[in-house]
Order: sequence, then C-alpha cells, then structure tokens
Amino acid sequence: MPSKGFTTADVPDQSGKCFIVTGANTGIGFEVASALAARHARVLLACRDEAKARAAMSRIRQKTPGAELAFLPLDLADLTSVRRAAELAVKEARVDVLINNAGVQGPTLKRTAQGFEQTFGVNHLGCFALTALLLPKLMETPGSRIVVTSSGQHKDAKIEWEDLNAQKTYNWLPRYGASKLANLLFVFELDRRLSAAGAPVTAVACHPGLVGTNLARGSWWGNIAMSLIGLLFATPAMGAWGALHAATGRIKPGGYYGPTGFSGLRGPSGEGVPSEEARNPQFAKRLWDVSVKMTGIDPGLPPADSPS
Repeated sequence: MPSKGFTTADVPDQSGKCFIVTGANTGIGFEVASALAARHARVLLACRDEAKARAAMSRIRQKTPGAELAFLPLDLADLTSVRRAAELAVKEARVDVLINNAGVQGPTLKRTAQGFEQTFGVNHLGCFALTALLLPKLMETPGSRIVVTSSGQHKDAKIEWEDLNAQKTYNWLPRYGASKLANLLFVFELDRRLSAAGAPVTAVACHPGLVGTNLARGSWWGNIAMSLIGLLFATPAMGAWGALHAATGRIKPGGYYGPTGFSGLRGPSGEGVPSEEARNPQFAKRLWDVSVKMTGIDPGLPPADSPS
C-alpha cells in the first residue's frame, strides 16, 4: 500500500545534488541535513557556530559514513555575514535547493547587527536576503528549489507595519507569529515573480507542525514546554518531514506543505492551508518592497503584474 503522506522514507536518491540547510546543527535542521546526506546529497550546514556545526557533521557521519558535508558560516542576524555566506556558497559547482530552516524567538527584545528587531530580522529579513543573494546561483540549475519554513502560528498573526522594528511595543509570541506570516507572504510573492519571469526555480513553503525543539532555549519554562511537546506531538525527525517534502517531493510551485494529522500538528506531510492573510498579494508586495529597503538587497524580480 502507498504511504499516506510524505516521510523521510519517501525522500528519493539525491546523488549529484547540493543542498544548503540553515540552522542545520540542531533540531529540525539537523534532521533535514541528516536525511539528505543519507540519500547521497552534498549538504552545506549553514550555521553560526562552527564547533556545533562540525559536531553535527560528526553525528551525521556516524549514521552515514562518507556523507558529503561542508560547513557554511552564516549568522542571519548580521547581513554582512549573510553576504559572506552567499559569496562562499556561489563557489559551489551547483546549488539545487536552499532550505531556509533557521529561526528564533524569545521573551526578551533583542536586535540584529543592523539594529532590526531580532525575530523579524532573522526569521524574515535574513531569509529574504540570503535567498535574494543566492537566486542567481539557483537560476543556473533548472529544477532548483527555494524552501521557506513557516509555522501554524502564522494563522492568527498580524504584521505591525508601522512598528516593524519594535520601537513602540514588543510581545514575543505575536512577533514570532508575524515573522512566520512574513515567511509565507515572501514565498508566495517569490513564486508569483519567478513564475512571471519564467525562471527555472520553484519557491515552496513548509511548516513542521508542533515540534519539541530548542527554539525556546532562552526560557527555562520554554525548554520544559518543548520537552513535553516532543513527547506528546512530534520529534524533530518528524518535524523535518514537511521540509523534506518541499525540498525533494512532488509539490506544486507556491505550495505549502506540512503535517496532515491532528489539526496539522503532527503526522506525515501533505498539502497545508495557509491563512487568507498569507495569500494577500497586496500585503506580499508591500513586504517585498519594505524588505528591499531595509536590507538594501534586491532579488531583481519585477512584480508579477509588471509589463514585460
């Protein structure tokens, strides 16, 4: 019988392909990198901490001797680091898939190197900038993909358009949800623009469901909650199924993939349903323009409705 939904077992052979996975030293990112390496892909672990990345590489090689892995230094909270990472990545013979997995959240207001509110700065602006800088390289490989990781928390979120930088207020869970809404607005706008340009690159979104990870490592009670979530809902290995599906499975351009069981909180990956707000093209174009202005990095794709 065919399996109901996509799991790690459904990842096809990836020989000859190169993947970049952000935040690959721990949690879902590690599981994604590990699964791809086991399917013979070359995997670049894009991480802030080299020691942690190399420890993760050692763990992967324990399971997959001879795994083709490389460390890509990347701090999404610093656009200078993002530029340097892209400069290194484009030296690869090819890049088939960029998996934007890394994300942060936390109860304390923090800022990136450029002074942006950290949750929005890392989860969206860093992702936007890295994707834009790697787009020309991805264009070289027909069938390449850009995967952006969102969350079910996007569904009740609102973007504080007049306070993106949290100069007025900061409430961490709404800010996290807004950053995940931004991820979807970005990937859907990217899909529209790539399609209009006839580009050989597919943009697709995913979400992990409710997973016990160290995302809340800045809070002791958050760590306890994540441990319980891992026991009751999904482990990082299960949470990786949506990203693996988006990166290697049969998908629709501009699709949204993640757990299909228990209200989308766990289970094998299938098509998900994004919020109506996430599908709003006016919001998406506004976010695109704001992101270009804030980062100073332009993906170079005109709006889908622009005259040719």
